[in-house]
Amino acid sequence: MPKLRPLSATEVVRLLRAHGFGYVHQRGSHLIYRRQLPGGDTATVPVPNRREIPVGTLKSIINLSGLDESLFRK
Repeated sequence: MPKLRPLSATEVVRLLRAHGFGYVHQRGSHLIYRRQLPGGDTATVPVPNRREIPVGTLKSIINLSGLDESLFRK
């Protein structure tokens, strides 16, 4: 399996939107996306609006979103 590589904010947002996340608002340089989970809970994911999101930050985004890490690999 290939290593996780840095992605741009545009690529991350495209993946989040494809899996049910919607734009909520922006605070500074962070875009906030949210998705309703079964049972009434929500998953909120801040995405830094940067050309390249470091791998450590990307892993945090993956954990907060609850999506499979393989979706973020190319």
